[in-house]
Amino acid sequence: MLRAVHFRDVATCVATANGLKAGIFQEFVVQEESVMFRINLTVLLDCLTIFGTSSLPGTSTALRMCYCGYGYPLTLFLEEGGVVTVCKINTQEPEETLDFDFCSTNVVNKIILQSEGLREAFAELDMTSDVLQITMSPEKPYFRLSTFGNAGSAHLDYLKDSDLMEVFQCNQTQTNRYKISLLKPSTKALALSCKVSIRTDTRGFLSLQYMIRNEDGQICFVEYYCCPDEDVAETEL
Repeated sequence: MLRAVHFRDVATCVATANGLKAGIFQEFVVQEESVMFRINLTVLLDCLTIFGTSSLPGTSTALRMCYCGYGYPLTLFLEEGGVVTVCKINTQEPEETLDFDFCSTNVVNKIILQSEGLREAFAELDMTSDVLQITMSPEKPYFRLSTFGNAGSAHLDYLKDSDLMEVFQCNQTQTNRYKISLLKPSTKALALSCKVSIRTDTRGFLSLQYMIRNEDGQICFVEYYCCPDEDVAETEL
């Protein structure tokens, strides 16, 4: 899960009763209403894989994480085969996080697509383009991805009754452009996911919610938000 958002070295961690999916853990306790700190994500991933990326047959790595509060390190206790390793990672003052104010009540269009379809799109579209144009409409072309690269314009269309399409809820035609440089980090989550929910709100803000099934079969979600790069005039549609 952390690899899916590892496109920067430093991450902000927020722990609340709903902020971390407690179902992933056998035991989950937050004594304050909200706990927030910054941490070096690269170091955290290195600590979590200190016994290797995969356990030996018949063994598993147990993890306990503890944080005592402001100014304290995040302490990890990892145990495998009777060997216990303790890692202490310094925490930092959290920075204010950007709030996209993406509210479900303002969602105009929504589709749920098998991730395979979106992975193929990113492989086929011309990534020399500065922007990815997304069109969602109750009429044809329904769902279209477009790029404008060195080789010219490219369009990839999905039918609303395509085998890859699981949910199609489009109320009005929307066409927005998003910088590919901002979308590229989300491909890490895409590579690990099995389904992706694509939503746009009244402002054209984009929400990509990736459903990831971990090794234990538990379902987790990674959400990615992006603001539109520019408005597209109706003459360009």
